[in-house]
Amino acid sequence: MSAPSIAPFIMKRPWLRRLMIPVSEWYRNAAGYRKLGLRADDLIPEESETVLLALKRLPPKEAYDRVFRLRRAFQCSIAHQLLPKNEHTKPEEDVLYLTPLIREIEAERQERDDLEVMTIRKKKPVEAPSKAH
Repeated sequence: MSAPSIAPFIMKRPWLRRLMIPVSEWYRNAAGYRKLGLRADDLIPEESETVLLALKRLPPKEAYDRVFRLRRAFQCSIAHQLLPKNEHTKPEEDVLYLTPLIREIEAERQERDDLEVMTIRKKKPVEAPSKAH
């Protein structure tokens, strides 16, 4: 999930954002995963520890829905068929449900790593100034 991204660069420039949003919507529709009833986060590979931990943190209903979508898409793939139009994932239903958890876990790991390499130095006591008369 930590691959380099040009998204922040694009989002900071309104003219570029206006140009790229229609292209990104076209690409999402052309990718075809919505025609199988999947969401974008269903396509994230489960090979990293971060993703596996994020899957464990999913609420039970969301985890069940994810497994249902994946099995249904697998069945459609085997049958070489697409879902009926009314069962396609609509753009407003294609929300990120796993990515926020992955970002949270990566931030926790980064914070843990930062704390592990931190060195603590004891301040030397400040000596009281001596009064010489």
